[in-house]
Amino acid sequence: MAGKDPDRGKTITTVLGRRLGGELLRMREACDLRQTHAAEALTASVTKVAKIERGQVPIRDPDVRALCHLYDEKDEAVIGKLLALAKADRGRRKAKGWWNQYPQLAAMVEYVALEDIATSIRTWELAFIPGLLQTPDYARAVAVGAGSWEDPREIEPFVEARLTRQARLRSERPLELWAVIHEGALRQLVGGRDVMRQQLGHLLDVATLDTVRIQVVPYLAGAHAGMIGAFSIVSFGEPGALDVVHMDVPSSTLWLESEEDAARHGRTFDRIARVGLAERNALDLIDTIRKEM
Repeated sequence: MAGKDPDRGKTITTVLGRRLGGELLRMREACDLRQTHAAEALTASVTKVAKIERGQVPIRDPDVRALCHLYDEKDEAVIGKLLALAKADRGRRKAKGWWNQYPQLAAMVEYVALEDIATSIRTWELAFIPGLLQTPDYARAVAVGAGSWEDPREIEPFVEARLTRQARLRSERPLELWAVIHEGALRQLVGGRDVMRQQLGHLLDVATLDTVRIQVVPYLAGAHAGMIGAFSIVSFGEPGALDVVHMDVPSSTLWLESEEDAARHGRTFDRIARVGLAERNALDLIDTIRKEM
């Protein structure tokens, strides 16, 4: 995750800005044009064009259209997608989100900021319950188990921030969430039996929301496409129209920002969902495991 602290008023890059800049760069190079040509079309400096292509500054709709005209892009669907991307990026940059008061979220600030303006998220989890579905005790146990906090007092603000994120699920513009969870995450005794029993009950409760869909991939599914690792697809429109992919790796957070990467992970998610239990059966399994605890 690249960029400087937005609160300091300095140039920053954003995931959406880099996605848009990368698309515009690809279009320019396909036309064998230089940044000077783009600068002339925008009546701007070459430096500004370079910043646009690196995702460091927002871009206005007229400038998007001017560049599309220069690059001989006439497909309204393509132009519309770029305009939607520019609008979403401007919204992300203007947001003065609640997350800025939680330094404990420093490593996740870009994800949380995008989650706040997203329309839907598809998430695949192997090892634990997705953050948007965690109870306070479960989130606390995950934080303690991670062992990465130098000061244990930072855990409570982290838990509080995680609960604040969950407000999107019940807001006036609810986030659509499709979570596919491996059975192993349901059986892992995070925090002990009481914590897990409460957590599984919470899943059953949240699943009653019209905008939340929960599936489970059972052990009996055998080998499947999701064994390579967990990921989330964050959408800013209809799924597939404007997506970015988020993955956590041991040393950092990884964003896959290209349209090709998003489409590939979308297909992978669909394959995982197909081997998962139907929603009703998934909830029955969750309830059965809860009762066993």
